[in-house]
Amino acid sequence: MSALDKFSRLSALKPVRQAVPFAEASNEPMQGDEVAHLLGAMRQRTKFGEHLAIRNWYSTPEFTEPAAAALDLLSRSKDETISRKTRAALENPEKWLFLDTETTGLAGGTGTYAFLTGIGWWDAGGLQVEQFFLRDFADEHSVLCELAERLAERPVLVTFNGKTFDWPLLESRFTMTRRIAAPKLAAHLDLLHPARALWKLRLGSVRLIELERQVLDAARLGWHREDDVASALIPQFYFDYLRGGSALPLAGVVRHNQMDLRGLAALFGKINSMLAQEGHEETDSRDLFGLSRFLHRKGDMPRAADVCSQAIAAGLPAEHRQQAARDLALMAKRRGDFGEAAQLWESLLTGTGQQAIEACEQLAIHFERREKDIDKALDYARLGLKKLNSGGFRLRDPYAEARIARQERSLLGRIARLEQRRVSGQTQRVRHAKAAAAARLL
Repeated sequence: MSALDKFSRLSALKPVRQAVPFAEASNEPMQGDEVAHLLGAMRQRTKFGEHLAIRNWYSTPEFTEPAAAALDLLSRSKDETISRKTRAALENPEKWLFLDTETTGLAGGTGTYAFLTGIGWWDAGGLQVEQFFLRDFADEHSVLCELAERLAERPVLVTFNGKTFDWPLLESRFTMTRRIAAPKLAAHLDLLHPARALWKLRLGSVRLIELERQVLDAARLGWHREDDVASALIPQFYFDYLRGGSALPLAGVVRHNQMDLRGLAALFGKINSMLAQEGHEETDSRDLFGLSRFLHRKGDMPRAADVCSQAIAAGLPAEHRQQAARDLALMAKRRGDFGEAAQLWESLLTGTGQQAIEACEQLAIHFERREKDIDKALDYARLGLKKLNSGGFRLRDPYAEARIARQERSLLGRIARLEQRRVSGQTQRVRHAKAAAAARLL
């Protein structure tokens, strides 16, 4: 970036007018304001000044009643006291607020502004969307004041990657004002994490626009993003506008933000249905496996095992089948079903990867501790060492030398102990046999 361009960006940060402090609150159309007319906006005043507000209501996505099972999984907290305090807000859709921002930079930091803040909430069976726009940076106090009031009314925040980006950025902007306290949230549901768990295996990318195409069936909903604005270009469009350029590209940014909010609300509905329902006959096997792993991490072992079995039965691809069998074996072991766990570990022995080595070690433990069969335990431990030392495995995993060395030490130690136990057992059996023979002679 040239020095001239850097200074032009810095100059664009300077307010072009002074904020109007403590103005009377009112809403009215902005007469003769080109930007307001272009965006379909109203001028909105607060005690800290004014900003532009764009309001729209959409019939899709339709209202989705939050299911208790889904809320438990999305908002599970180790502190049960916090969970009880937030449950009333979580179970009341009128307390939910969807949020997405468009910013002057994608890296965050104290020099980054949210020049367009979009919020949405369920209303009349559809989604009410309102967006707050900064005509310049002097409008920021007014937008933050309005946002704080909305979050006080609806303290359950729903975002997509908002815990990492949007909300920390807004919190820093609240702090920078020194006049407007950051609102206290009852709960923050970031849908990126369950979306990544549920669909990454099948889609690879879990960008919201990809989820709309592949999961939400945007074509059925009548949603089209063919002329959508690329996220990477949005900051530049706003800087160009601040330097006196055309505001026309900002209309595309507003539409982009509206679609993100609608996609966010629809995504909650999809995740809610997947986490709440029992039958998944039409669900892709990879999505089922992703759901199983998400349930497993959240501690819902019975459903995780059931969904994982469904994924395998539905034809889970080979590259994921061994991992699924491993997960089922671990879950069976945790619930005390050691026989089923042993059968699942045995199904993994044909492979040559990490799961096969772990299966050998687990079977050695099973036969040593539960079946009291030292010979079988020793056979499995030796098989695991053989697989570990195979050249093919080391070539496939060249960056795990420390882990391989640790596993090798563990298996060698187990083999040495088992061999010693077998020798001791044989010696003891010989002694018992001699004692028995001597007794018979007497």
